[in-house]
Amino acid sequence: MITITFPDGNSRQYEPGVSGADIAESIAKSLAKKAVAVAVDGELRDLADPIQSDARVRIVTRDDEAALELIRHDAAHVMAEAVQALYPGTQVTIGPVIENGFYYDFARNEPFTTEDLEKIEAKMREIIKRDAPFTKEVWTRDEAKKHFTQAGERYKVELIDAIPEDQDLKIYRQGEWLDLCRGPHMTSTGKIGDAFKLMKVAGAYWRGDSNREMLTRIYGTAFARKEDLDAHLTMLEEAEKRDHRRLGREMDLFHFQEEAPGAVFWHAKGWTMFQQLIGYMRRRQHEAGYLEVNSPDFMDRVLWEQSGHWEKFRDMMYVTETPDERVFCCKPMNCPGHVQIFRNGLKSYRELPMKIAEFGKVHRYEPSGALHGLMRVRHFTQDDAHIFCTDEQITEECLKVHNLILSIYADFGFTDVRVKFSDRPEKRVGSDEIWDAAEAALRHAIDVTGHEWTLNPGEGAFYGPKLEYVLRDAIGRDWQCGTLQVDFNLPGRLGAFYIGQDGERHVPVMLHRAMFGSLERFTGILIEHFAGHFPLWIAPVQAVVATIVSEADDYAREVQAALDAAGLRAETDLRNEKINYKVREHSHAKVPVLLVVGKREAEERTVSVRRLGSRDQKTVPLDAIVAELVAEAVAPDAARLLAQAAE
Repeated sequence: MITITFPDGNSRQYEPGVSGADIAESIAKSLAKKAVAVAVDGELRDLADPIQSDARVRIVTRDDEAALELIRHDAAHVMAEAVQALYPGTQVTIGPVIENGFYYDFARNEPFTTEDLEKIEAKMREIIKRDAPFTKEVWTRDEAKKHFTQAGERYKVELIDAIPEDQDLKIYRQGEWLDLCRGPHMTSTGKIGDAFKLMKVAGAYWRGDSNREMLTRIYGTAFARKEDLDAHLTMLEEAEKRDHRRLGREMDLFHFQEEAPGAVFWHAKGWTMFQQLIGYMRRRQHEAGYLEVNSPDFMDRVLWEQSGHWEKFRDMMYVTETPDERVFCCKPMNCPGHVQIFRNGLKSYRELPMKIAEFGKVHRYEPSGALHGLMRVRHFTQDDAHIFCTDEQITEECLKVHNLILSIYADFGFTDVRVKFSDRPEKRVGSDEIWDAAEAALRHAIDVTGHEWTLNPGEGAFYGPKLEYVLRDAIGRDWQCGTLQVDFNLPGRLGAFYIGQDGERHVPVMLHRAMFGSLERFTGILIEHFAGHFPLWIAPVQAVVATIVSEADDYAREVQAALDAAGLRAETDLRNEKINYKVREHSHAKVPVLLVVGKREAEERTVSVRRLGSRDQKTVPLDAIVAELVAEAVAPDAARLLAQAAE
């Protein structure tokens, strides 16, 4: 007999080979009817799979969060069947589950178009309605290759050749249609339900290799409930309205062009906003004891080989050779340069922790298809910092970084922050003993904060484990921004040391830290989070003074001069246009405050105030609105200092 332990801690004895379906039936017929899969020691399996030894088991129903991935996986298979039923001769390649949905890549002489999606979706509903069971078969390699060769599925044959010899070849059937798949699947196609939608088509290279064939990728999304699908589609509509690329054009912030792919052309207004972010971060870092430095953009290849970046990131690095045959790399990261700054001059344990920060421009080659406005670029600015400390200082310094990151995000309105702990990746530098120590130190530090975290296995940096800080924006999307890594490897590889209390040399621990991460990306996130309706302190143009009649032009200039003198960013609009036209145009450009002046306002030295997003209008004295806007435009960190001074 084997012992099966359930989530509530209770256990039962069963014969070896019992399936999840058998276990569900033994508990309750109602559970057996709702069950779609089984989790065995945390691993999802087919409900019919035999369990041969003692295990912790959880019966998964369609309503479980864990079932969502299965719903999407099954929907991908049904989409592939629908495509082959409607378009004979189409080859099915790879179709994984992705965030919020799934896709499948197809090989077809005539690529699919958006107009085909409705027809495919209708066919999917027919297949789901038939409620065919998913059944698993294990084939020999020769059987599988013969079947797919005869079916004209050469991509499947290539996939079979890539599967390690010691792994089973699993075939899943849904009625008469079948596919090569690792699984698991739910019990039948009917369990998918009707909360799905095909979203778009795109081109995709086979196996992501630009030297291989171009395939057609069809994206879809699926949820357990129709209301969840509707909420997701509504969110996508809202995201489209907030698209930072569109708002960037409308607000005259930046642009991109083919002559500099993945590089931002900042316009005056966008650069003003960018500098506001840098100024804010510079103040926060200074307050926290960081020293701002600047390291070279180009450094010799030898340094990158010593650090390990050459082996890890060579394909993403911009490299140049000078006439004297030296090879230089345009820096993809700031950390090796910061180690050189630390190494310059003898350091004592009394100087630790030493915190150095840089708004460093880094350069990484990204494939053209991966570029996406400010969110994915090839040249970007990091609010990068490195803390050189002793082993004993790790927890305290990590705690300080953690609290600073959360405080900074709160200043921008991000209060829902998730933390992921990313442990050692497959390709890394350093011994397992060093990694054990680094992971233990970082895990202890995040536990001390009391902040909940989830494991992100295998996603650490190549030199150390990492905390990833994930923001949730105004419409529920998650953005990974800040990071904190504990590094026991790079300082030693690059020859960094300090003189300890014992008079001997010691290698410092290096904490890598970014808070905005990429300033370009964070700017894009802010644009979409606020939909361009920025808090006054961030807004590139805080107020526009617009005239109703030309007789008020001189007074409008006086108003702008008063705003300028108070340190506010203001412009005037003296064009010979109707005021309603001016209001619409500046509202479209997301100017927070519009100050309208005419003859009467000039005589009374007042202004009519219109706020972005409001139809209300009030007339106030000029001095009063200047004072009001000055108070409102104070950055959150400065406001705290003023409040402390007043106490």
